[in-house]
Amino acid sequence: MELVCPAGNYQSLMKAVDNGANAVYMGLKNETNARHFAGLNFSESQISKAIDYAHARNCKVFCAINTYPREYKWERWAYAVDQAMALGIDSLIVADIGVMDYIRSRSTDFPIHLSVQASSTNLESLNFYHQQFAIRRAVLPRVLSLAQVAKLARTAPVEIEVFGFGSLCIMAEGRCYLSSYLTGESPNTQGVCSPAAYVQWEDKNGVLESRLNGLLIDRFGENENAGYPTLCKGRFDVNGHVEHALEEPTSLNTMDILPELIESGVVAIKIEGRQRSPSYVATVTRAWRQAIDSVSNGASRVAPQTINQLASLAEGRQTTIGAYERNWQ
Repeated sequence: MELVCPAGNYQSLMKAVDNGANAVYMGLKNETNARHFAGLNFSESQISKAIDYAHARNCKVFCAINTYPREYKWERWAYAVDQAMALGIDSLIVADIGVMDYIRSRSTDFPIHLSVQASSTNLESLNFYHQQFAIRRAVLPRVLSLAQVAKLARTAPVEIEVFGFGSLCIMAEGRCYLSSYLTGESPNTQGVCSPAAYVQWEDKNGVLESRLNGLLIDRFGENENAGYPTLCKGRFDVNGHVEHALEEPTSLNTMDILPELIESGVVAIKIEGRQRSPSYVATVTRAWRQAIDSVSNGASRVAPQTINQLASLAEGRQTTIGAYERNWQ
């Protein structure tokens, strides 16, 4: 099983490569990728340096061009494709069919991975992308059960990649409009959820308030961990009770079902977190390298000490296997 790790910057890329990633994924410094935060992503010169570092250590480099272009900015997405292909990227992670069509106009066989942003969840959809654009791999949204994932891994004409660890979103990837509702910008078009320009922090007598475009998202007491303000993970007054109305901050962690994922035929585990620190990337990559190697070498389960390495890194200090576990199915 391939371990695909996040590279939000060059330091994170080195940590991922050095700790056992088989592939890293990155983005360019613009809204063509779904993690367009200030301080993240790669310039042209940095990409060349990153590819050299990774390839010298037998690690592949994928580039996410996985947002949806608007007509008046189409040239930016086309140039991003040209740039990445010219620099020697191993695969492009894409959601928009126009971008895929442009790649195929440039090359009939350049590797395309269907992004999770395409929200493709069934065999007919995967058949379409394979027949029309010859995609090689699909990253499945985090809304499918283990049984559904296994069925696609058996029947789909392409490789299947799934998320194994990281921040969990309750929204269907590629279909969330909450950020756009508040700010006019969304991950689908601008490449960022809760753009930093709309985020405000204010200390009010020891209580830290976070707002998004003026809307109060959360209040944090002294010594309470303060998360980045996103509408879906805010705390709101609902019938007199202040609570996480939509989603509690929680991380996905599938180490407990890693043997089942390997047995199902899933070819790659993806780690979320291009916005995370290099030390985070190092720790998570190292733990997942140990986990995959141990199960591949015959272990029936991942050792508890390996799983425990991730305990302090989980969002909200809690983990779940999310939609993978649906006993009623």
